[in-house]
Amino acid sequence: MPIRVDVRDRVAEIVLAHPPVNALDGATWLELASVIERTGRDESIRCVMIHGEAKGFCAGVDIKELQAHPERIVDVNRGNYLSFKAVRACEVPVVVAAHGFIIGGGIGLCGASDVIIAADDAFFSLPEIDRGAMGGASHLARMLPLHKVRSLFFTGGRCSAEEAYRLGAIEKVVPRADLLAEARAFCDVIAAKSRRALVLAKESLNGIEPHDVDRSYRFEQGFTLEMYMSPDSQKSRDAFVEGKENARF
Repeated sequence: MPIRVDVRDRVAEIVLAHPPVNALDGATWLELASVIERTGRDESIRCVMIHGEAKGFCAGVDIKELQAHPERIVDVNRGNYLSFKAVRACEVPVVVAAHGFIIGGGIGLCGASDVIIAADDAFFSLPEIDRGAMGGASHLARMLPLHKVRSLFFTGGRCSAEEAYRLGAIEKVVPRADLLAEARAFCDVIAAKSRRALVLAKESLNGIEPHDVDRSYRFEQGFTLEMYMSPDSQKSRDAFVEGKENARF
């Protein structure tokens, strides 16, 4: 199964397990949204942790699906939107433990979360401009300053875990081998708190944010759809699938 839920000591671990790169198709993104919502409503859970079992945390959407079925962009867009919204709206805090590449939809999961703990091999990237798409800046903007976001978006470049830590996006950077242990220890601190207090704190913190990230991301998705109408978009996906573009992971 591409998504697994493991529960221990009031912490629910949602595991992305779709090797080699955790690139999820539209149906799986929709499933992920449901899993996150259902897990957050569980009265026995006080913290949710998301991590990946693959070469990296998450490579975003399955480009091969969209290359073969471009008409599925609406379903993929909706799955992304609902998954990221579910993370932010989750009743209890969501901690992401990220390693390797955090790309596209992986940015959305991290940017919608409450806390990020990253391995020292992690990097963040939005290569949409090279994939014939748009989107993701709304969630990256919850992590990084405006001009850094624009630099990454226009170039499709990378931001290392160390740089993201320096800019305040990450709680801590740890050796790859220690990632899960460190993240679990952090989650255990949260899980020791009153669930009622955590639910109210999450709702309060979401309510005082300066902009509505869900609405902003939905706005971005309109430009993704517009980009998909361009012949350049299909050419970009074809080149990626055929290996004519250098993979960034």
